[in-house]
Formats: sequence, structure tokens, C-alpha cells
Amino acid sequence: MAKLAVVRIRGLVKGRKDAGDTMRMLGLTRINHCVVVDDVPSVKGMLQKSKDYITWGEIKPEVLEHLLRKRGRLVGDKKINDDVVKANGFSSIKEFAEAVSSGKAKTSSVNGLKKVFRLNPPSGGYKNTKRAFKDLGDLGYRGEMINNLLMRMA
Repeated sequence: MAKLAVVRIRGLVKGRKDAGDTMRMLGLTRINHCVVVDDVPSVKGMLQKSKDYITWGEIKPEVLEHLLRKRGRLVGDKKINDDVVKANGFSSIKEFAEAVSSGKAKTSSVNGLKKVFRLNPPSGGYKNTKRAFKDLGDLGYRGEMINNLLMRMA
């Protein structure tokens, strides 16, 4: 089962309440927050409901590893390291990222790992935060191109 990275791009001032509720359920409470979710029909419906405020796509294991190393946080705002992952049954962060990407593990497999990655705005900026990705903007589904955006934001 593939994993999707979801990034919130826009705020919700004067926005739709149902889209705000959906983003809250996904864990996207602020702009430039990212979560990794399963690629299942129920989640895809949630993404479609809030597509005017977020972007998403399939995340590669090496990008997930980079996010975990640089932006992964434990409860208490402590950085994640190999020792924490080893205590939860994985040999390294790289092995944990590959297990999550292949669907053998969940991000919640590591005790105390927060599901939200707090990212910086992308270097080089957004193209357009009011248009869809297919219309030369940044919103909606972007497939493998999400990895480029995440590397610019991490």
C-alpha cells in the first residue's frame, strides 16, 4: 500500500467549514504542516473534500527518511534518532522509512512520534496558491512531484 504525503498550503479564513473539519481530522491544523497517510478510498475522499487548501502525492522512502531525520519530532519536541527507532524494533531510520513506505509499519509504530511534520515555506516559493497543480498552481494532486516540494520545504 502506497503512502501519501499531504501538505497544507492555504489557511481557512472565510473558507468552507467542512473542509476545515476534514483537515483537522487529517491533522493539518496550520499552513506548511505535512502528514503521511495511507492511500485508501476513505482518505482519498477526505483529500478531495479539502483539495482547495492542500496538495498531496506519493512519497518516496528516501524523502520520508529525510523528513524523519530533519523534521521528525517526539513528544516534548525532541528530535528522532536511530536510538529511538532501535528501541521500537527497527535497526535505523532508513529501515523504518522503508517499512512505512511499503505498508509494513505505521508512523505510529515508534512510541511518541508526532504525526505532523512542521515544514518551512518552500525555497523559491509557491507558484500560485489559488490554482490547481495541473493549471500551473500548487493545489491538489501532484503525484511524484510532491517529493520535490518536500525537499524544498524540509
